[in-house]
Amino acid sequence: MRKRAAKEGSIFQRGDGRWVASLQLGYVNGRRARRHFYGATQHEALEKLERAKGTMRAGLPIPPERLRVGQVLDQWLAEAVKPKNRASTYRRHADIVRVHLKPSLGHTRLAQLTPGQVQALITAKLAEGLSPRTVAYIRGVLRTALARAMRWGYIGINVATLTDPPRATHHQVEALSIEQARVMLAAVAGHRLSHLFVTALATGMRQGELLGVRWQNIDLDAGTLRVSKSLQRIEGEYQLLEPKTAKSRRMVVLPEIAKDVLREQRLRWVEEKLAAGSMWEEQWNLVFCSRTGHPLHGPTVTRAFQDQLARAGLPRLRFHDLRHGAATLLLAQGTPLKVVQEALGHATISVTADVYGHILPELQKDAAKRMDDALRGAV
Repeated sequence: MRKRAAKEGSIFQRGDGRWVASLQLGYVNGRRARRHFYGATQHEALEKLERAKGTMRAGLPIPPERLRVGQVLDQWLAEAVKPKNRASTYRRHADIVRVHLKPSLGHTRLAQLTPGQVQALITAKLAEGLSPRTVAYIRGVLRTALARAMRWGYIGINVATLTDPPRATHHQVEALSIEQARVMLAAVAGHRLSHLFVTALATGMRQGELLGVRWQNIDLDAGTLRVSKSLQRIEGEYQLLEPKTAKSRRMVVLPEIAKDVLREQRLRWVEEKLAAGSMWEEQWNLVFCSRTGHPLHGPTVTRAFQDQLARAGLPRLRFHDLRHGAATLLLAQGTPLKVVQEALGHATISVTADVYGHILPELQKDAAKRMDDALRGAV
């Protein structure tokens, strides 16, 4: 019998009856590297061996036979996500892995993961009632983890990229009229957080940015507010973190209504600090805070806003809708899209256009009508 050449492979039966196909990969760091493939029958082991040899001929890495998808996801979280991202980002990715990916695919061998299995996961998650956006995020997490597995040499192809993402559905932002804005502001008037709600609508700042504003960030004489931090709650602890993008770190020019309510907020803040005495928390110096100077909890702020709207008989809105309201009011006043992008802190103007582009045609009709009214009779 001839001796098998390197990378040709060999097969034998173990004492327990299982068959093992062995493939020599060459030498790594001076040591012979082999990969073993197991089967209940000789035919099964040989099939795995032939697939591995075909993969090698294509110049692709051979996945470790026993490596599971769940193990790769855990390694990706620990080595690629946690050290390089915010704690909140790591937590979101880890939740997706724990809740959605590992229960469905975690026990699947990485070498046997197919596009069909990933597509079936996407279909199942949509059937569970998850939004297309959430399911697309789940697919994106898996795709990113498998891309890292390719860099590690575990696989030669990313099967998640061969699947169809769910069809995106866009939440269309409704344009806010000046009359609606005034009704909204009247509804929140008198509430302890009314100054926060007015500032949100007047500036379009994100909730975390507003709750992270400190007095040293505001120059009322110059009429500016510098966005440099965002308040986040991570594992029960509040932290002031850098904004995600460079565009989010920006200087906001305050309209007069915002300057007025911030002056009133300063007086209220001083009064509450004096009333709290030794119970006041000095370290934060937050503009919008509790009666003892502690950070405000975002969901609590949102509930307070919605309660005020409900008492006034107004439709339920998210706190984030104040940001949308600011954008639509700016656009309605003829503010250029680029200026709106800078004010909101969007990374690119395409983001602004994607969110608010459907509003622009109606605004252009209004502009055309105003132009017609201005020129009628002149010719």
